[in-house]
Amino acid sequence: MPSESFRAGPISGNSKHSRLPEEILKQIEMYAIVEIAGQQMKVEQGRKIYVHRLVNAEGETVVFDKVLLVDNDGAVKVGAPVVEGASVKVTVLEHVKGEKVLVFKKKRRKGYQKMNGHRQYMTKIQIEEVIG
Repeated sequence: MPSESFRAGPISGNSKHSRLPEEILKQIEMYAIVEIAGQQMKVEQGRKIYVHRLVNAEGETVVFDKVLLVDNDGAVKVGAPVVEGASVKVTVLEHVKGEKVLVFKKKRRKGYQKMNGHRQYMTKIQIEEVIG
């Protein structure tokens, strides 16, 4: 039998983020869906993410204007196709290579085997500000 101090329910009444501590729930206020280098990413202020290689130098600040959706503490704005006046300001931290991906091809009973692999060029960025 569990003790009285154990609660199996959510930490707060917010069902969207039911298992997150209170200090993290207060930080999640605004996020955006933005297109960066051909990929749609969910970004929040302060997060660090990896995207396909950008041409910008390390330490440079970049502004992305192709914002598809903005959620500001429950007030959602959906663009058609983009949200007017919304942008995301990021800083390029470093350029790296991703994990090695192996591609193996084989045709059974024919003696045909081919192994190929590559490492994707990536850029690590930090989200400085979501404007929307």
